[in-house]
Amino acid sequence: MATSFPPRWQHAVVTGGAGFVGSHLCAALLDSGATVTCVDDFSTGRVANIAGFLPHPGFRLHEANVSEPFRVDPPPELVLHFASPASPADYLRLPLHTLEAGSLGTRNALALARGARARFVLASTSEVYGDPREHPQNERYWGNVNPVGPRSVYDEAKRFGEALTTAESSEHGTDTCVVRLFNTYGPRMRGYDGRAVPTFVRQALAGEPLTVTGDGLQTRSLCYVDDTVRGILTAAAHGMSGPVNLGNPTEITMLDLARWIVELTGSRSEVRFVERPTDDPAVRCPDITLARDKLQWEPEIPAEEGLRRTIDWFRRELPGSGA
Repeated sequence: MATSFPPRWQHAVVTGGAGFVGSHLCAALLDSGATVTCVDDFSTGRVANIAGFLPHPGFRLHEANVSEPFRVDPPPELVLHFASPASPADYLRLPLHTLEAGSLGTRNALALARGARARFVLASTSEVYGDPREHPQNERYWGNVNPVGPRSVYDEAKRFGEALTTAESSEHGTDTCVVRLFNTYGPRMRGYDGRAVPTFVRQALAGEPLTVTGDGLQTRSLCYVDDTVRGILTAAAHGMSGPVNLGNPTEITMLDLARWIVELTGSRSEVRFVERPTDDPAVRCPDITLARDKLQWEPEIPAEEGLRRTIDWFRRELPGSGA
C-alpha cells in the first residue's frame, strides 16, 4: 500500500501489530521506511498476519502482554496503541483481558511514549457512541452506552482509554491523539470474529445461509482498511489531539450488505434472520467534517472495490471456497 504522507518516523511501535488493523499499519510504516516494532501477545492477533514482515530487516517482533509493563529499544518516535480484542467474538470471550488492554495496556503504552518523548496514537472506536441518539455521530457527541451490558467491556475500555490518554496529555504534556475508527474491513479479518463483513463473506463462499440479525435494517458505515490506515497515519503526522472520527459516511443496512455480498461472490446462499444481540446499535455513521477539514482525509476506495478485494482474499485463505 503506497503511503501518502512524508516519512518522519525512524522507529514506530505498534501494539496489537499482529491484529487486523495493526498488521496493515506495520506494512504501511515499513513501506514508508520506518523501523517497526510489533508488540503482541497473540491472544487475538495471528502470526500469519505478520509472517511476511519477519524477514524484513526493519521489522521486530516483541511478544508481550501490554497489560504488564514492557520496554522497547531503541526509543520510538511514534507509539500506536492498537492492542485490544476488537470483535464481538473476542471481547465477549475475553472480557477482563479487553478491559485490561484498555486500562493497564493504555497506561503502559503511554508510559513508553512519555519516556521516549514519542507521539502517541490511541485506537478508539465508534463503539464509544453506543446505540446513538444523534445521527450521524460527531466527536462532540457523548454517546449512549450501557455500562453493564455485554458490549460494555469493549465500549467502556475504549472510553476509559480516551479519558486516560487525555489526562496523560494534560498532566505530563505527552503528545497524544485519539482516533475513533468506524467499521473497518478488508483482508486479514477472521471469518469467525463475529463482524458482519467477514461473517457474510465466509458464509457466502461456503454456500451457507447468511445470518442477518434482527430485521437487518440496522446500518453500518464500512471503511476499507487502506483508507483507515491512511487516516491514522495522517492524524499521527498532523499533530492533532482528537478525538477524530475515521470512517465512511455512507451507510448500508445489514440486509443490503448481505444481499450484496451474495451477488459479489456469485453464491446461492439465502439470508436467514437470527436474534439480534443485546445493545446492538440501530445506526452507525460518522460525521467526518473534522477529518476533512483538519486532515484533508476522506475514504477513497469504493465499497464494491473494497468488498471484491476482501472476497478475493477470503477465497485464497478459506479451504473449499473455490480458490
